[in-house]
Amino acid sequence: MASALSGIRVIDTCGLGPASLAAMTMADMGADVIKVDMPPGGGHKGVGDGLAYFPEKEEEAAKMMAFAAVDRNKKKTAINMRTEAGQAVFQRLAKSSDVVLEAFRPGVMDRMNVGYAALSKINPRLIYCAVSGYGQTGPYRMYPGHDGNYAGFGGILGLTGDRVDGPPVMALNIVADMAVAYLKALIGILLAICARERTGKGQMVDISMMDGVVGLLAGVPGAVEYPYTGVKPIRGDTLTSGTNPFYAVYETKDKKYLSVCPIEPRFWANLCKALGREDLIPHEFAPSPKKEEIMADLRKIFLTKTRDEWFDELIKADVPIGKVLDIDEVFNDPQALARQMVVDIPHPRFGKVKQVGISIKLSDTPGSIRSLAVPLGHDTEEVMSGLGYSKDEIKKLRSEGAIY
Repeated sequence: MASALSGIRVIDTCGLGPASLAAMTMADMGADVIKVDMPPGGGHKGVGDGLAYFPEKEEEAAKMMAFAAVDRNKKKTAINMRTEAGQAVFQRLAKSSDVVLEAFRPGVMDRMNVGYAALSKINPRLIYCAVSGYGQTGPYRMYPGHDGNYAGFGGILGLTGDRVDGPPVMALNIVADMAVAYLKALIGILLAICARERTGKGQMVDISMMDGVVGLLAGVPGAVEYPYTGVKPIRGDTLTSGTNPFYAVYETKDKKYLSVCPIEPRFWANLCKALGREDLIPHEFAPSPKKEEIMADLRKIFLTKTRDEWFDELIKADVPIGKVLDIDEVFNDPQALARQMVVDIPHPRFGKVKQVGISIKLSDTPGSIRSLAVPLGHDTEEVMSGLGYSKDEIKKLRSEGAIY
């Protein structure tokens, strides 16, 4: 059975950064993805460079790599693009590829003669996706940054938190990294592939993480109305900030938590009836201080039973309710297992390796996990041979430090 992206070749130069997850998804869907890293000593400083949690011992590093979903289904090589010989290799690879995905600061790839301007002349059908913090243009384009910085500039961080007088709360790395660098890069690339079917030409896909965060405001309650109401939303006082009784997290008897979200009046009525508090039904949208009184009452009620007891009872009452699972629970949750969002993949060295599954379900051309991550340079011989290099030429390129 052919996969959705069979026949598409992708060059991934994104290291361990979130943009590399876009390449992972394309690989899951059948694309031939070649992961290009810098060789040891090549001077590459990728995402996470120098952080203490990257294992130094070979055995630990190998095990970590086996469990790292980001590089599954990819062939791995290393090309030193700071050398002329390495640039020539990369250009030859790009000539026969459909997509180049990079996440350097603007201008880095251009200085190595492998940016869009150079590669599009070699391959006019090439789709070149550059993911950066602030985009290829604008006054912030060269600023360094991470998810929290882009979420702050984009307005999302300032709205995240449960108190008007409290500080903003970091939302892990799911805003700019996952929703933008990963998903919008993937969408942008797929849109460009669709456009190429009509025009025959590739194009530049410029993904700014700050742009993406600002774009997310279109779906944020309070923020989406601001342009025409002029009323600025306040942190801790929006519909879904966790400070309303109908959309909050409540602690239970066993010191676990439930997410309780009966926003619609019919669901709020179901909750109140199930709790024996029909008197609260007319007060769903009550302002302060009545709102705080209701939440205080609900907190006391939820402390009388365990998380799972409340869930079983309230889900039968047709209340939008969920368990706040710890990570170990997620990896054993029956829904996640039924949907194959947690899968075991055999590894020749470490036995069965758990991986996060494929979240996009296609009925006719489903994705698959065909191989786990491999060490740096594992597929160099195969990739170079496929480009037409002889064994002697490959040996020479290695001796020059152009490839690894």
